[in-house]
Amino acid sequence: MQGVFITGTDTGVGKTTVAVALVHCLSRSVRTGAYKPVASGAEQTPSGPVWTDAEQLQAAVAAGLQRRVPEEWICPQRFVAPLAPPVAARLEGRTVDAELLRSGIAPWSGQVEAIVVEGAGGWLAPLTETESVADVARDLGLPVLVVARLGLGTLNHTLLTVEAIERRGLKVAGIVMNEAEPRNPDNRQSQAESGNPDELARRCAAPILAVCPWRADTDLLRDDAFPKMDWTKILGQFSPAIFPAAH
Repeated sequence: MQGVFITGTDTGVGKTTVAVALVHCLSRSVRTGAYKPVASGAEQTPSGPVWTDAEQLQAAVAAGLQRRVPEEWICPQRFVAPLAPPVAARLEGRTVDAELLRSGIAPWSGQVEAIVVEGAGGWLAPLTETESVADVARDLGLPVLVVARLGLGTLNHTLLTVEAIERRGLKVAGIVMNEAEPRNPDNRQSQAESGNPDELARRCAAPILAVCPWRADTDLLRDDAFPKMDWTKILGQFSPAIFPAAH
């Protein structure tokens, strides 16, 4: 199946925020699904644990398809502790099913024209006792969209991530720079957030597709730039068979 795989330069950089917005944007042109191979870190509620990332993806897909899809289609493996999946699984006396990480995407076949896959943590974050996000992404074979921070340190983290992706023979569809937290009043941080997009563009061949300022509601569709971009055309350069509107 073709589509796009979303990874981050770190945890908490806004992968789900970008994934949800992308599902909404693509759904305007093509039937779009979402898949998160594994999630760890649940919010405890009176009715039980809730995996917010998976629920947000499920709601975005439902809005586009006008129907609710099974939870297992979105995220077939979930663990409670906010730790790397294999560590969280151990605490529950379980293990991450490596085969299901890959085969869990199969129910979407024939159901949608585009699929947005969201990884867990950064590119080399552990997913099983021996494998990382990179291993699953390589086997799925999708072009990769990198979500990066705007702040200090992002040049190194982003360049390393892009290099690691390309070394595995995968295409980098582009970079979304996201301000995941309110701007730090510290002058050095502010200068980095303002100048990093231009500096990164000078040093990296992968295109910077969007720079998203911090929003308290995390809704990128309220931003002026993100929803106006022709995402089917952008991603269609890398997955032409799954984005017919790009041609």
